[in-house]
Amino acid sequence: MITHLISGLLAGWSLIIAVGPQNALVLRQGIRREHLGVVLTICIVADVLLIGAGAVGIGAIVLLAPWALEVLRWLGVAYLLWFAWTSLRSAKEASGLRADTEQRGLRSIIATTLALTFLNPGVYLDTVVMLGNLANQQGPGGVLPFTLGAMLGSVTWFLGIGLGARSLSGYLARPRVWQVLDVVIAVVLIILAVRLALG
Repeated sequence: MITHLISGLLAGWSLIIAVGPQNALVLRQGIRREHLGVVLTICIVADVLLIGAGAVGIGAIVLLAPWALEVLRWLGVAYLLWFAWTSLRSAKEASGLRADTEQRGLRSIIATTLALTFLNPGVYLDTVVMLGNLANQQGPGGVLPFTLGAMLGSVTWFLGIGLGARSLSGYLARPRVWQVLDVVIAVVLIILAVRLALG
């Protein structure tokens, strides 16, 4: 059981640690100390539910509906590009972090988090399809511990980067550092959007 749990934990980490829009948002909100708990809760609950769905076999259904993934793919491309543009716009603002923080309310943060989570086809391929398939290859006694391990990987990763960014916010919130971070986030998101568009 412990072996399957650790395998699930490592598999979860290997898939979620890749830089993506969710991670970028968690870092931003952690640095801002703005609605971080809400963002972390949405990301963690969504991942846990999607991993669980994959473990019970929903991944096979996802693979049978390629048109749905195609729609999500182009919605994801559009949203990644929009998020990259807002990051670049924020980087150009003279007052940097404070000006952007004042413009973002709780509803906006919730909508952004939900969109970056559920409009990203990679989330379904990684959590539902890939982790689901890996879980179901563990045998009758290994599915549950592997799934719990993968869920634990998601929880620990999001808490780690969110609380880590929050604890370093005093340094990272400096306008110049924030501008550089915004540009880096924008470049990463543009690369992800291009990769997603190219299939």
